[in-house]
Amino acid sequence: MKGKITMKILKAVTRSVAETDSLDSMAAYLAQRLVSSLDLKGCAIFFFNPDAKELELLASFGLSHVYLTKGPLLTDKSIGETLKGEPIILQDVSQHTALQYPEDARKEGIAAIASIPIIFSKEVIGAMRLYHHQVWDIAESDIDSLQILAEMIGVAMSYARLRNAVQSVYEVVRKVCPMDPKPAC
Repeated sequence: MKGKITMKILKAVTRSVAETDSLDSMAAYLAQRLVSSLDLKGCAIFFFNPDAKELELLASFGLSHVYLTKGPLLTDKSIGETLKGEPIILQDVSQHTALQYPEDARKEGIAAIASIPIIFSKEVIGAMRLYHHQVWDIAESDIDSLQILAEMIGVAMSYARLRNAVQSVYEVVRKVCPMDPKPAC
């Protein structure tokens, strides 16, 4: 099957990652762009919570509130192989047992899922999931492109964590040593 992810899509998404200072906005834009460009049912971007061993939602587009709040996505039950660092493609979800909530997927109209790991510095820190409304024979070139997009998300997620940590340190220092014309510190 011919790839659907064009250079135009990659450029738009890359620009969004590079220009957005809000991880939430960037992830929401990416999810929306992928759904519209690839004619998908929906897209969701998750970060991995190692303490709870769950995937927690960062952004989504095209999926119902009911589906998104069906319950926790436990990493050992919900396409857990993704967290080993490899993309998992369920071309026909009715033929797979890797889903934690198969009945909910059927009710949502999901026929296929591509689960792409979000990796930063060789560590899986999340997952990007694409949901199709029909059986999906995804092109290998699209899987490669999705992996690149997921790596960009990983960089953005790590940058956001670092930025938040620096901001927290700055706020603490500012409280301890307030800025005035004659600094005491």
